[in-house]
Amino acid sequence: MEPSNYIARLTSRDAKDARAWADQIAAESRESSRWAPYLADFAALLRHKNSLVRNRAISLLAANARWASAEAFEALMDEFFRHVTDEKPITARQCIQALPEIAAAQPRLIPRIRRTLEHADLSRYRDSMQPLILKDITAVLGQLP
Repeated sequence: MEPSNYIARLTSRDAKDARAWADQIAAESRESSRWAPYLADFAALLRHKNSLVRNRAISLLAANARWASAEAFEALMDEFFRHVTDEKPITARQCIQALPEIAAAQPRLIPRIRRTLEHADLSRYRDSMQPLILKDITAVLGQLP
């Protein structure tokens, strides 16, 4: 599939199809390196205005972390870490929950992951969301070696 076609499908207004497509790519990515050459394209979706697209990008990057060189993956982590405190709390939670998969695939990032989570400023979120995000952070920190 041409890059423009898979990106168009991942960013489609048909959210159900786009999510299913992202899930399929993520599943394939956990089994083979087929989608690894598109890591930069997935990373670019982190800047998408639609939080659902950002969620898809997060899951695709986590699924492909095992195939990327440490240098290549580390280069995109600044952008990835911005979503630990994404404007949308569900995207922040998705990002935080993806970090154990990244840590397992890229162990040299564990200190950065730990620092990012320990210093995450959750004050932008409603009082009802802060405990949920904090619970996710605590759970991930507990999973890290």
